[in-house]
Amino acid sequence: TNWETKTIQSLNWNQSEVQPLLDYLELKNTKSFIILHNGKIVMENYFNGHTATTPWYWASAGKTLTATVTGIAEQGWTSAPLIKENLITNKHLLTMTSGLNDALGDDVSPANLQYVANAGTRWAYHNVYVKLQDVVAASTGQTWTNYFNTKLRDKIGMTGGAWIQDGGLSVYWSTTRNMARFGLLALNKGNWENTQVVPQVYMENASATSQNINLAYGYLWWLNG
Repeated sequence: TNWETKTIQSLNWNQSEVQPLLDYLELKNTKSFIILHNGKIVMENYFNGHTATTPWYWASAGKTLTATVTGIAEQGWTSAPLIKENLITNKHLLTMTSGLNDALGDDVSPANLQYVANAGTRWAYHNVYVKLQDVVAASTGQTWTNYFNTKLRDKIGMTGGAWIQDGGLSVYWSTTRNMARFGLLALNKGNWENTQVVPQVYMENASATSQNINLAYGYLWWLNG
């Protein structure tokens, strides 16, 4: 609440022009006007019922707030150099070719996701795939659980199952019959009682070789389990 100030005189500005400026600002229905010089307030004036404690909307200037916070978020979700992290795509997570260190256990916190090789050049079984849940949630505007339930679980009757947080991982729990239901869905290439729940092309790609580093590995890891 305490902000250092400077005077117009100390900056050798033209004091005689201040009042005409204030008159003009009020005439133009200005709410507030502030000038900083090297971080110190030189002029701070309010007009037309507006005060120092009155909030006002940023309008399009708020876009800069969104852009700034995006820059903060861009700092990274791993401990890899940003230039290396940016190489990682969703498909790399799906095919276990992210290039992140798989030898550090199941912890998928940023500190534990360390660079080993460029994405797409090294295959290793890694639980970092769980980050795809965050991607789906962000892109759909829903929680992962809600999207999963409405788009998959409820459509094929996998009743009673739930995602349980286990440390940094999100692990699904269900009955054996629910596992069997999902098996039938995969066997029928995403089709359930004449409804294409998952695109057929995606299911075909997911159960075929995904890359040439580990030729037996597709997206649907449970098929190899």
